[in-house]
Amino acid sequence: MIEIEVKIRVPDLKTTRQKLLEMGCEIVHDFYREWNVLYDFPDGHLASRQEALRLRLAGKKAFITYKGQPRKSRSFKIREEFESEIKNIRDFKKILHRLGLRAVFEYRKKRMLLRSGRVNITLDESEVGCFLELEGKRSDIVRLAEKLGYSRRDFIKSDYVQLIMAERQKDHSSSSE
Repeated sequence: MIEIEVKIRVPDLKTTRQKLLEMGCEIVHDFYREWNVLYDFPDGHLASRQEALRLRLAGKKAFITYKGQPRKSRSFKIREEFESEIKNIRDFKKILHRLGLRAVFEYRKKRMLLRSGRVNITLDESEVGCFLELEGKRSDIVRLAEKLGYSRRDFIKSDYVQLIMAERQKDHSSSSE
């Protein structure tokens, strides 16, 4: 499956949520907490290829997701993605460990899922701020973003790992001065 998405930094989740509901978006899942861990081989093989293997715990459900290399695009994050639910997270972590994979990055966020037509919408609160994430066909993403008052200039292609790493690096640099 090919995932096409963008993030847009929003001032707060409450106002954005209200706008989305007024536009007729449907709530798929109200706010819940997520824990995400990226795995890689000791030599950083996945990161060096810009691929990712993510273990996500959302409520009582766990998912493993493979994300392929990003495809070229000026405005959108486009990449291959495969995801599957995990029934026994403890045993699955043992499998990852036996295969030589190690946890390399961890982050948490608060998330809400909505839908507008063919566009999947998430509202996320993370350690680097609040974001609206739109996933679907490019034209549908642009149309919904414009209805919300945003343009392609507001689109962020970076993923949460990149945003959080940049912020943590910035914090580390300023604290060591």
